[in-house]
Amino acid sequence: MTTPATTTDVTEAQVASFRVLHDRIVDAVEQALRGKRPVVELAVVSLLAGGHVLLEDVPGTGKTTLARAVAAALGGSSRRIQFTPDLLPSDVTGTSVFEPSTGEITFRPGPVFTHVLLADEINRAAAKTQSALLEVMAERTVTVDGVGRRVPDPFLVIATQNPVDLDGTYRLPEAQLDRFLVKIEIGYPDAEHEIDVLRPGSRAGSVEHVPQVTTPDEVAAASAVLRGVHVAEPILSYIRAVGAATRDDARLRLGASTRGLRGLVAAAQVWAATQGRHYVVPSDVQRLVVPVLGHRVILTRDAVLAGTGTEQVLLDVLDRVEVPRPGAA
Repeated sequence: MTTPATTTDVTEAQVASFRVLHDRIVDAVEQALRGKRPVVELAVVSLLAGGHVLLEDVPGTGKTTLARAVAAALGGSSRRIQFTPDLLPSDVTGTSVFEPSTGEITFRPGPVFTHVLLADEINRAAAKTQSALLEVMAERTVTVDGVGRRVPDPFLVIATQNPVDLDGTYRLPEAQLDRFLVKIEIGYPDAEHEIDVLRPGSRAGSVEHVPQVTTPDEVAAASAVLRGVHVAEPILSYIRAVGAATRDDARLRLGASTRGLRGLVAAAQVWAATQGRHYVVPSDVQRLVVPVLGHRVILTRDAVLAGTGTEQVLLDVLDRVEVPRPGAA
């Protein structure tokens, strides 16, 4: 791989400025979610890459806290939808209603018209309601009665879900899973930070004290700049080879989609900038393969019965695929 010292749309000064912004957001969110900096960083990477975040874990591990803290640090508007079995698609997107006072039909926007949307316990709603988010997550547009309406920029969906083996939950369709840039499992805190949360008077878990450290306009501008982070041809070939290897792996009945690989490129650009570089290296890709592709691939029945996990399959794929050598053209 050739280090791009001459052809890049992003300057070192822009990367340095972005790192300051990134650290401000992560530090602010960490005031509410203690001891989970890698998790917070992945959520912020998704925000700045223009993607969406799926948080999956058992109840009480801080999924909603993380989502609300990101919204607080970003500023702008934020809305929350509590997904339930009786929730309708129009409750998500909005609907056209007849106004008796004027005799006109007007559109009442749903909660998706916001900068940060917290879709809480998304897998407790039926598939038709979950699918109401498909268009807006992919196109940033809501179509009601044949009329398309844009949502604000930036637009970030942070969805939480409980594991599918809990009562009263529905599995997310593959098409919707593919719209999430990353899937994150928060996990339980270590002993030190859990004691901090348990201590009477602790502000850990309190979103009210998370400061606003940026604006939607600043985040949108940073996202646009980061699209210019250089990705050399050998890196693109490496990412494609990783995707092809998932499609050929006998343990997977569904490999990574092209959309997933494009998401991996976008996430790697942002991750590279967080490390102070204006170009992507193989380690950026390797760091993000599991959170970006893990929820997009599907194990075969035999692999599930054998106790194989998608993370292990993806790590095996990384071991098999040749890594670009420094200096490769």
